[in-house]
Amino acid sequence: MPAPSTLSYAVALALAVASGTASAAQFEYSLFAGIEHSDNINLSGTDPVSQNVLSPGLNFTYSQQGSTVQANVAGTLEYFDYLGGAFNNQTFVQLSSQLNWTVLPQRLDFTVQDFAGVEPLSTLSSNAPDNQQQTNVLALGPILHFRLGDTLRGQAELHYINSYASKNKEFNSSRGEAALRVFKDLSPTDVLSANVEVQRVNFTNNSNDLNPIAGTPDDNLVAPTNNPNYNRDEVFASYVRTLAHFNLNVALGWSQIDFDGAPTVSTPLERLTLSWEPTLRSSFSLTAAHEYSDAAQDMMVQPGQIIAGAGAQLDNNTTGPVGPIGGTSAQGINVGGLVIDPQVYLDSRLEGNYTFNTERLTLSVSPLYSRLNYLNDSTFDQTDRGGSAGISYRLTPLVSLSTFVDYERLTYRSLDRRDNSSDYGLRLTDRRTPHWSWQVSLTHRQRDSTAPGQGYSENEIYFGVVFTR
Repeated sequence: MPAPSTLSYAVALALAVASGTASAAQFEYSLFAGIEHSDNINLSGTDPVSQNVLSPGLNFTYSQQGSTVQANVAGTLEYFDYLGGAFNNQTFVQLSSQLNWTVLPQRLDFTVQDFAGVEPLSTLSSNAPDNQQQTNVLALGPILHFRLGDTLRGQAELHYINSYASKNKEFNSSRGEAALRVFKDLSPTDVLSANVEVQRVNFTNNSNDLNPIAGTPDDNLVAPTNNPNYNRDEVFASYVRTLAHFNLNVALGWSQIDFDGAPTVSTPLERLTLSWEPTLRSSFSLTAAHEYSDAAQDMMVQPGQIIAGAGAQLDNNTTGPVGPIGGTSAQGINVGGLVIDPQVYLDSRLEGNYTFNTERLTLSVSPLYSRLNYLNDSTFDQTDRGGSAGISYRLTPLVSLSTFVDYERLTYRSLDRRDNSSDYGLRLTDRRTPHWSWQVSLTHRQRDSTAPGQGYSENEIYFGVVFTR
């Protein structure tokens, strides 16, 4: 399914829901336009190009919490006009849309999820404008609920999943997924469940060719693009505890990948998600995982963020693109760092976040460690250490000053390559009226690499105006 039709479908679906039950829905948007000057727009270590970029765009959110339909949609549409002509102008979309339709109360639901983003064509090259592509993952299907007793209930799911990348065609796939879950209510706050999930993955563009790896100094270094279709089976138990200021979700089980024409592999499955609000001003979260994954799965919201059923609430923390640190634009689209290919990898990660809020000050610190081991081709095996921190201070009721730093040490173990990347900057925002505001930001980006010619340094200044509905 091409990305434009998928995105149009998701937007049309949201508008249809909005028009049907406007009284239960909330739609907000902001229009922005900015001018950016970069002294190295192509992020080159040897031949930097200085250029101005005009970037108008739209941010929007839509939410509905009704008895029949629950929806949460957040997105950004942005156009990049490279005024000096160094790159072709381009339009990108980021979207996180989740919708649940209660067909039969407490019996049958139908869910639709669509996630669009911008990812690099090659993570080994700098994140220049010609190294970006549109991606999209769509998942939809029914969920059947059934009762087995007063405290025992079941859930059967069937989903179709489509993944798409505008340039890396070998990533495109169609997937069928089925799941059976049994939940035991231990108490009003504690739930134990047994889960079985099976998935069949078929890639649209299978090939046995060898392609050069972009961004490497050795032109003879190639990576296989053979995309083995596979079955993925998982069996695990999950324990969830939900309190006013504390949430815990633990899953333990077993996962197996059965490739067509390649050896079957298996591993223990371990997931942990913990969030805690020790005070009204501070919050802490921790996520740990050891499981098989792939780029398409990592683009989607993790399981548990949609609670299907009559009158269920979508996770309001799932807000989609909100301008993470180190993005392409100060206002809108941000480029990810996933390797966009069909490979399956063993993902071992540990992430944390601490946030402190007062009426004038917001502080956030987020460390990260991850280790990826690819199953069929070790070219992109990597270890990632880093994190981000940000501080925002309200100088006056209408003027805010914020600063951030983002650091990553990425080691490609098979390539014997290490990239140290750091972004830091300062931003001033002035809300002139309830609807109009402006902002100016200074950002420095730098990467030091052991690969010849892959380091760079960039300074960027941005000025933008925002109209908020």
